[in-house]
Amino acid sequence: MLRALALLLFVLASGSPAAAKGPLVLAASSMQEALTDAADLWAASGYGRPVLSFASSAALARQVAAGAPADLFISADAEWMDLVAGNRRIVPGSRAVIATNRLVLVYAPGTPRPAANAEAVMRALGDGRLAIADPDAVPAGRYARQALRSLGLWLPMAGRLARAENVRAALALVERGAAPLGIVYLTDAKASRTARQAALLKQQHHTPIAYHAALLSAGKHPDAAAFLAFLSSPAGQAAFGAHGFGPPS
Repeated sequence: MLRALALLLFVLASGSPAAAKGPLVLAASSMQEALTDAADLWAASGYGRPVLSFASSAALARQVAAGAPADLFISADAEWMDLVAGNRRIVPGSRAVIATNRLVLVYAPGTPRPAANAEAVMRALGDGRLAIADPDAVPAGRYARQALRSLGLWLPMAGRLARAENVRAALALVERGAAPLGIVYLTDAKASRTARQAALLKQQHHTPIAYHAALLSAGKHPDAAAFLAFLSSPAGQAAFGAHGFGPPS
């Protein structure tokens, strides 16, 4: 009897494994390192460590719109967050921009560094393909398409693209030499050990890159709102900044 009572008290004091976990966060793949660091900081302060799931914003938005039971969604653009909001899947008033980013042209090991002009890019590409995230669905690809159009390169490049399911997959094509050049986020280029940065693309060539975050109406975790607030705090912003993200504009 006493042994059973002691066991019950231990379970009540320690909590269940599910309760020890933090909120479930669905986030754009480009936030992987930065959000992992932010989650570690959050957990070090005594909270349950958030459970992080990364994929393209398009894939995650579709999951959320279909009713995925997550607590927080972070999109790499406004459009996919608008879709989720239009399906009444976010908590009203919780949406916020938590970070910004830049686009960069990267080149593979063994490829000569191209100059930052259209002619040099075409010359460096040779018979290869330009790796970008899928411009029909993925925010990084949409931004890249805008930049290529602004530079007068979209039509020449349209048949020479290596379209990837997300920006990290586009970066991987360049890293392993499957594509000589790619357009990815600055933060992805900083995280790569092999792909080299050729040039930052000018911000006027594309829509400003902003990461939108919101609480999900299907969420149940009591710490979800506090974690979202933490991401905008000085500590959360420092974690993002260390990986090349800019502050909300």
